[in-house]
Amino acid sequence: MLKKTLVSSLMMGVLLVTSTVFLVSKQVVADDDDGENHGSKHVYSATLPVWKTECGECHIAYPPQLLPAASWQKMMGSLDEHFGTDASLDADVIAEILPFLEKNAGSERKYAAATGKSDMRITETRWFIKEHDEVSASTWKRIDSPANCAACHTTAEQGNYDEDFIKIPR
Repeated sequence: MLKKTLVSSLMMGVLLVTSTVFLVSKQVVADDDDGENHGSKHVYSATLPVWKTECGECHIAYPPQLLPAASWQKMMGSLDEHFGTDASLDADVIAEILPFLEKNAGSERKYAAATGKSDMRITETRWFIKEHDEVSASTWKRIDSPANCAACHTTAEQGNYDEDFIKIPR
C-alpha cells in the first residue's frame, strides 16, 4: 500500500512539473481584443526586387497576400488607370511581376472584397475592414487614407504589420 501511494505521489509530481514547464514555455504573441492569436500572421516575407522597385515607387509595395490572385490579375491588366494614375509598365515587367503576385496571393475566401466594394482595394476587403474596425474616423483623417499603412505600421516597408510595431499618430 505504501509503495502504491509513493508511486502515485511521484507520478502526480511529474505531472505537475510537466504541466508547469509547458505553461511557462508556451510562446506568447501579440493579440488585440478580437480574440485572434495573430503572432507572425502579419509578417509577409515574399519579395521580388522588380516588384519592390516598380510598385514601391509611388506607394508601399503592398504584400501580395493581401489580395486574391484574381484581384492582382485585374489590377495588373488595368495599370493605365491605376486609381486615377497611369502606372503602365512594359509587358516584360508585367510578365515578371504578375506570376509573383499570383503565386503569393491571399485566399479568395479571406481577402475577397466586402459586398459592394472594389475587388482591387486592399482597404475594401472583408479582412481589412474587420482587422481595422476599431480605428476611429479621426485617426483615419490624421493619416489621410486607410491605404497609408506606414502611418501606423512602423515596419510596413519590411512587410511586418505585427501589432507590436503599431504606433497610432496623434
